[in-house]
Amino acid sequence: MALTRSALERFLAGLLNPGAFADYGPNGLQVEGREEIRRIAFAVSATAHSIAAAAEWQADALIVHHGLFWKFHGARPLVGPFARRVFPLVRQAINLFAYHLPLDAHPEIGNAAVLGHRIGLGEQAPFGDHQGCPTGVRGRLRESLPASALRERLAEILEHPVLLATPDATAPVCTIGIITGGANGGWAEAAKEGLDAYITGEMSEHDWHEAQEAGIHMYAGGHNATERFGIQALMERIGRDLEVECRFIPSANPA
Repeated sequence: MALTRSALERFLAGLLNPGAFADYGPNGLQVEGREEIRRIAFAVSATAHSIAAAAEWQADALIVHHGLFWKFHGARPLVGPFARRVFPLVRQAINLFAYHLPLDAHPEIGNAAVLGHRIGLGEQAPFGDHQGCPTGVRGRLRESLPASALRERLAEILEHPVLLATPDATAPVCTIGIITGGANGGWAEAAKEGLDAYITGEMSEHDWHEAQEAGIHMYAGGHNATERFGIQALMERIGRDLEVECRFIPSANPA
């Protein structure tokens, strides 16, 4: 029996618990397509590129971390580039699902948790409060590393250059907080909790100064690069549990 849209929606809601988060946009089904699901495409973001690739592959659903609708955009007319994202979904009856903070925070398949495991972070616990819900993890490396060596490890795992703001590149790093993506301000919470380092996707000009002046090592490995892990882990879980054909659509976004 083929998977249905309704069954997929229930599975995702049970796994990711989107109702627990006060998010920046709607989580769950954003564009309704056909009911029968045989192929699911996955991408970090719903863009013209990822939607076109999903359509070319004849996907029945596209699941992303960054969806089409955000509160800060307000009401958006279906014109221009935004229309060119939406119309292929409608024309080919492709379901679009998006999960933002729920996929950042999940303790097993979340962006931060998976990245943490990749770098050898043990004793993981919730970290990064957003209106009562964690959005990342904190933990302890099995063996401490010099700050500069951790940057090299991250760059290899992320396949992306990593910025490092550090008071001392030779100092050992053991305890780390992680919130992926655009959480550049999270270094302050990491410093307050007495952690050695903080990993995220982006770093602003003032973060570079303020983080190292506060005595914390701050790493920024790219918004897109740090947020591939959750959607890929979700793809693996869905492929295993729901026995449906899955494909990841990569992005060349260097930011």
